[in-house]
Amino acid sequence: MDEEDKNQVSKTQISNENKKQRPPKNNGYGKVLLVALIGGVLGGGIVAGGYQYYQNNSATVENSQGTTKVSNVKVNVSTQSTKAFNKIKNAVVSVEAYSESSSSNALDGLFGSGSNDDTTESESEGSGVIYKKTGNTAFIVTNNHVISGADKVEILLNSGKKLKATVVGHDSITDLAVLKINAQYVKQVASFGNSNDIKVGQTALAIGSPLGSKYATSLTQGIISAKKRTIDTTDSSGMTTGQTTVIQTDAAINPGNSGGPLINLDGQVVGINSMKLASTNSSSDSSTSVEGMGFAIPSNEVVKIINELVKNGKINRPALGISLVDLSYISSTDRKSVLKLPSSVSNGVVVLKVSNNSPAKNAGLQKYDVITSLGGKKVKGLATLREALYKHKIGDTVQIQYYHDGSLKTANVKLTLEANDKNTTTSSNSGN
Repeated sequence: MDEEDKNQVSKTQISNENKKQRPPKNNGYGKVLLVALIGGVLGGGIVAGGYQYYQNNSATVENSQGTTKVSNVKVNVSTQSTKAFNKIKNAVVSVEAYSESSSSNALDGLFGSGSNDDTTESESEGSGVIYKKTGNTAFIVTNNHVISGADKVEILLNSGKKLKATVVGHDSITDLAVLKINAQYVKQVASFGNSNDIKVGQTALAIGSPLGSKYATSLTQGIISAKKRTIDTTDSSGMTTGQTTVIQTDAAINPGNSGGPLINLDGQVVGINSMKLASTNSSSDSSTSVEGMGFAIPSNEVVKIINELVKNGKINRPALGISLVDLSYISSTDRKSVLKLPSSVSNGVVVLKVSNNSPAKNAGLQKYDVITSLGGKKVKGLATLREALYKHKIGDTVQIQYYHDGSLKTANVKLTLEANDKNTTTSSNSGN
């Protein structure tokens, strides 16, 4: 074998060795490369066909890379909030209140045969929490405004079971009510924490049925914004009817959350959600929308009130037997011409009506008298009057200072009248 043949054999061996060591090519890309090269040699028509083939195969390969699957890796995402929720979720209920109202058929009215025999049921929905189970009876706390005026109340458990409820007692001043149901289907009860131990900034969870039972057992999270916030309670016209001390939170509270629990991270109830601040003014041209300002009745107050409601069915408080309005609502002209008040008097409450045989009537108070002090406490308005009045018990005698025809007078009033929904209400300016 001459030198040239040896070189040829050597080149062939090297070429074969390279082919053995070279990794196998991807079939798709190998074909694409091959067709493209052949197309470049044979002419434009075959190049176009090769390009089309490349495009189809390339799309298939790239799309296949976009497929995915569910991971089988399990992650423990349980948090303290979840644990707290699980401790109480089956004790939170939806409260549905119904009241019957007479109605008539409009067509019958046109033909003079109207009837008021038909009735329709208007519905109010809120939340509540089961706090005690004794034998066959379970007790629920909710807001008074949820069941006020209702002819029928039903409870929807977290399980979906609906039960008839009986009103044990209710109080319009604290806006609390106690219901009872058959305990057969009750699997969980809530416990109350000490609301004095909460701290501003700690996590707070609100549970309830915002916008009704459709969203039952909804959980929202926030913080305690303030421990003791004194706010005015108002009626539908915006008139202040009293004051209450509440917990402020930024946990989302919406219509339907009323009566539901505000809990800590141990799952204990530290408050009963009652209201939220939605705007700073009811006037459309000056209102400012407000977010994250919800309020709950502190658990220590709740426990005190519901225990008395269970015992007596009501809260025993004294009443004066008069209808009142804040002096601030009276124009300066009427203060001078009708009430005949000295210009120095700017605070107080105006007597609009005095009930017969009432403590106020017996003490000599009359229409348009202006009360400025009760039991030694200055009366700045209706809220402070109630606060001073409720420090006393039925049977006590208190001193009242008031202006009559411009003259300051003093009277001793014996508190013989017991407050009730007719003579004392948070939804009207009449009743003290």
